[in-house]
Amino acid sequence: MQPVRRNSLIAQVTEALRAEIRSGRWPIGHRIPTEPELTELTGTGRNTVREAVQALVHAGMLERRQGSGTYVIATSEVGGTLAKYFADAHERDILELREALDTTAAGLAARRRDETDIATLRRLLAERNSRDWSAPDPLAIAADVALHRAIVVASHNAVYLEFYDSLLPAIEQAIHTRATRSDDAYDTEHDELVQAVIDGDAERAMQATRCFLGSLLADYPERG
Repeated sequence: MQPVRRNSLIAQVTEALRAEIRSGRWPIGHRIPTEPELTELTGTGRNTVREAVQALVHAGMLERRQGSGTYVIATSEVGGTLAKYFADAHERDILELREALDTTAAGLAARRRDETDIATLRRLLAERNSRDWSAPDPLAIAADVALHRAIVVASHNAVYLEFYDSLLPAIEQAIHTRATRSDDAYDTEHDELVQAVIDGDAERAMQATRCFLGSLLADYPERG
């Protein structure tokens, strides 16, 4: 038997970490286990783990944050490439794209949501609305992002979700910027959107999304 080459071992560990991300066990925005924890989980050395993590950083799936850890920012290499592109986009451009994506996703979710989706949406809505929006609270922003992503999940369109996930870092940054300018939590708008999805009313869900995102777009001047 040929000995396992170190490069092959790194590739195996990289694929194992990639599988954790793709499976959803380490979702977008989630901090992955620390290097010692990964060493224990994979049964390999620190150098192997370090290089495997670095490979996924280069692929755009992970991001190292100084003093905080390493976070999942995309569920695939394609998503990572898109996320890097969207990171430099204008906020209005991101909102205009969201207006199209979120509106369609809301309509699909209203038609396709199941009992698990409904329970998740109710839980995430309560979590979001319980947060303090008087300041840019990272937990409030994370809760808002999680709720909107859950609506896309409820659309049961895997390709749609893959693309939306690549937008999440840019969406999160845009929400943070807005929160520094306004403490309007838009609780009523989110209540209406989620209830329309739960009720299975696609037209109402789409209209609620258009109204909400349209009000956000009104704060940005048209680009020439």
